[in-house]
Amino acid sequence: MLIVTAAALIRADGLILLQKRPEGRDMAGLWEFPGGKLEPSEQAEAALARELDEELGVSVDPQNLAPTCFASAKIRDKDLLLLLYCCREWQGTPQPLEGQELDWFAVKDMYRLPMPPADLPLIDLLERILRD
Repeated sequence: MLIVTAAALIRADGLILLQKRPEGRDMAGLWEFPGGKLEPSEQAEAALARELDEELGVSVDPQNLAPTCFASAKIRDKDLLLLLYCCREWQGTPQPLEGQELDWFAVKDMYRLPMPPADLPLIDLLERILRD
């Protein structure tokens, strides 16, 4: 089982940051929530804070990461579990530090984007959570 953490970074206007996987990587050209794999014996929130710093150059206090929902998918020969956290507070302006494209989207606009299999079911769940 491959465990991956991801963040829905939510601006004050309700838009959420997504990143487009760069050419040369698995699933290139697909939009995804930023985040990444847990290192051995790493706590999920600490892993996500680390990944957001590495990928986007933003600092996130793990206490500001609210567990939101999860999804699973089969990726080639691995079972992937994707843990999504919502975050409304971070320091810094997100920058594409790994060659990825970044953009802010309303949840309703995410449905038209090409996304990895584990990210797709999170849109419905996120929309329901943010609506309440």
